[in-house]
Amino acid sequence: MWLRVLAGPPTGHALDTARVTPGAAPWRPRAGGRNGFVQPSNTAVSPFRRFTAPAALMLAAALTTGCGPSEPPAPKEAEALGSRTDALTELVSNGTFNGGTVSPWWSGPNTQSRVENARLRVDVGGGTANPWDALIGQDDIPLVNGRAYTLSFTASASVTTTVRVTVQLESAPYTAPLDRQITLDGTSRHFTFPFTSTLATQAGQVTFQMGGRATGFSAFIDDISLTTEDGGGGGGPLAMTSGFYIDPNSNPANWVRANSGDSRAARIQSSIANNLAARWFAAWSGDITTAVSSFVSAADAADKLPVLVAYNIPGRDCGSHSGGGAGSPEAYRTWISSFAAAIGNRPAVVIIEPDAVAQLDCLANDAERQTRISLIRYATEQFRDRAPNTWAYLDAGNALWINADTMAQRLENMGVRNVRGFALNVSNFYTTAQSASYAGSVNSSLNSRYGYTRPFVVDTSRNGNGSNGEWCNPAGRKIGTTNQVGVGGAEMTLWIKVPGDSDGQCGVAPNTPAGTFMPDVALRMIDGL
Repeated sequence: MWLRVLAGPPTGHALDTARVTPGAAPWRPRAGGRNGFVQPSNTAVSPFRRFTAPAALMLAAALTTGCGPSEPPAPKEAEALGSRTDALTELVSNGTFNGGTVSPWWSGPNTQSRVENARLRVDVGGGTANPWDALIGQDDIPLVNGRAYTLSFTASASVTTTVRVTVQLESAPYTAPLDRQITLDGTSRHFTFPFTSTLATQAGQVTFQMGGRATGFSAFIDDISLTTEDGGGGGGPLAMTSGFYIDPNSNPANWVRANSGDSRAARIQSSIANNLAARWFAAWSGDITTAVSSFVSAADAADKLPVLVAYNIPGRDCGSHSGGGAGSPEAYRTWISSFAAAIGNRPAVVIIEPDAVAQLDCLANDAERQTRISLIRYATEQFRDRAPNTWAYLDAGNALWINADTMAQRLENMGVRNVRGFALNVSNFYTTAQSASYAGSVNSSLNSRYGYTRPFVVDTSRNGNGSNGEWCNPAGRKIGTTNQVGVGGAEMTLWIKVPGDSDGQCGVAPNTPAGTFMPDVALRMIDGL
């Protein structure tokens, strides 16, 4: 399994290197999520933000060309970011407590925890003998033997006191590759502890042990982070898994199962169904927590990387062939937050709302455009905060749709800083080379305006013959290269659209609704006819 490379611990932080001898077994309230504990679906979890999180993003009143006011000038004071954030991966959840909830941090006997002023307040009872008699912690921390890690956090206390901090096994013998004593007082300080794991386990645990005092006190903890170096430049969810998960219930796979005697079935299975990674999620998915968790769980059990598409923005597709979406902004926020939380700490790739950024122009007025902007930004924040091992990509249209500089401004204002990067050519036909050229122009604008760039992915499911200028079931198109890493300048090439699924009632399928699988068209895509 994988973890994340820290480019180097922050300097100037307080370090207390005093050690204590590991003590008796700390109290543990439950088995852990990835190894058996299922987080309740209504529990809000807000994983620690990446160290490169920028200053607050600026809202734009309108971000369109040819519809409403022009794009606003770039904020000159925007924080410069590195071109990539692939080195950083977070292993703890809800380290910032920005969501107002404590879970999945648990409290043992003699402690009571709550969120106060966006930090964790722990009220510790007195009359305890050992550090582990009053503790808080988080389970299900994967550790790799010989790998370098860094634990960091900010803490203070209502009195001057000693706290034991460990990264250890969840169960006996509670071996602790990191075991430190720190002194807390009324001044908030940031602590950073690099260490090397001597364990190979999926059942690690972070604890703050605060017992051993005659009198009680309150501790305040925030910005808890555990990161690691993987020695390979950072592989994110790719390095956590062993290849892409192929959706066994895609439209082509289901058609083949239902038509196994059809002469077309074998070719559709081998050329299309065996290569389809992405599953699209919207209202048709039913309960989104169940749908996403089931899909990701199946991939996780197979040690494969799932690809998911979130496609439920209100006013989707401007009411055209794929119209629909959530019924209100509030419903969408609930839906997308549940989507991200259902992935949790498991590895995944997510494409955020195909066409939603590029189609900003079709919205009727500035108020609707501003709502779209805020909803997409909210989506990026949810994947940042609730799915720390997900690489999410904000859809950026295609190579010949929106001017690259305009797209860069939209991406900035809709929160591309919060996620891994952007996606191109979803459900379209432009070549990977065309998409890479456009991505280069978008990144050039991002860099010149805001001081950062982002990786990109390309949908290659139907770009084998390139585009003929038509987007809706055009003839003569062909399947492209299958799911690969590092091809043609893209971080990944992915099959996101399903070859053979209708784009709408148009082109070579004038009577077939969008999303319906067409075996004859699938064969045409295989042969490029």
